[in-house]
Amino acid sequence: MAGESTELYSDWRVWHGFQINRILNYKAFEQENYMNKPKIAFFDTRPYDREFFDISNRDFGFEIKYFSPHLTIDTAAMASGFDAVCAFVNDKLTSGVLDILESSSTKLIALRCAGYNNVDLLAAYGKIHVVRVPSYSPHAIAEHTVALMLSLNRKIHKAYARTRDSNFTLNGLLGFDMYGKTAGVIGTGQIGKIVAAILSGFGMKVLAFDPFPDAAFAGEKNIRYTDIDTLLSSSDIITLHSPLTPENKHLINDRTIAAMKRGVMIINTGRGKLIDTKALINGLKSGVIGYAGLDVYEEESEYFFEDLSNSVMNDDVLARLLTFPNVLVTSHQAFFTSDALTNIANTTLNNIKTYFDTDKCPNEICYQCDITPCRKNITGKCF
Repeated sequence: MAGESTELYSDWRVWHGFQINRILNYKAFEQENYMNKPKIAFFDTRPYDREFFDISNRDFGFEIKYFSPHLTIDTAAMASGFDAVCAFVNDKLTSGVLDILESSSTKLIALRCAGYNNVDLLAAYGKIHVVRVPSYSPHAIAEHTVALMLSLNRKIHKAYARTRDSNFTLNGLLGFDMYGKTAGVIGTGQIGKIVAAILSGFGMKVLAFDPFPDAAFAGEKNIRYTDIDTLLSSSDIITLHSPLTPENKHLINDRTIAAMKRGVMIINTGRGKLIDTKALINGLKSGVIGYAGLDVYEEESEYFFEDLSNSVMNDDVLARLLTFPNVLVTSHQAFFTSDALTNIANTTLNNIKTYFDTDKCPNEICYQCDITPCRKNITGKCF
């Protein structure tokens, strides 16, 4: 029995030592693997960014540092020592900022948005790769677009404020049937198509303008493509869903507003600079524009996403716009759904993983994206 006990004790010591070595080896591997993970600096972060990216990062294991300030020439040095920078719509990726990031050995800029008007792509080319989230939830933005239409038409925001004060009168809340009216959709990418389909479902006549019309979609949804002048003069509601280009900056201006129906509703959940805001104000004052619903504003970067309720607004144009009773402004929240934030986090972190693991950038953008043949389609990245 004594010999058997000694043998069992010896076997146990061997087994125990083996298990300890396994644990130590695994911890060493885990530590080495963690050390090799890219470090990411997030700028302009909010509590909801942290919430959704922390959840998504459970599957990636990146080392993330969240910074509250916008990325600017004054804050770019904060990215020193990080492999990648994650930026949002109001961060300023100018030539100067890009030079600082390059000198800090930043290898990738990951935009957690679809738009990239805030990036100097010419300056970035050959220095730092820039990737984006091309699509996160077109339904979120389309549904917010229609919510603005319905709120403006039926005065939902005013009715809510009234009833909270026990005012149950209906004076001043008169709306109109959208059924049978004409909607003009400018830009029929994913978002514009969903908006057009929703409005068609309301029984509206839908006109569309796009440099690249989709005949199959138009036939399926009973939508008619037309020229921009016809759309402007015929529509009761005009909604903007175009990307911003040098050609369509201030598409809505004094001249185009003059061509619209009196009392027209204008909705913009696309890009702020599609509308000349001073011209919009003139249109509201003259009565040509009967309603305006805006989720974007051409000079929004200093205001949207910030709490300025205890500050004096220095932007006289925005301050004037907010005085109109027939204007509804939301602060770039059309994208803001749990579904969209989940998709944004997953796509952004996957963009970063793909670049550092495979040296490919399937969602990269550059100033040569319109040149054929596209180098990215051949080599997997723009340079």
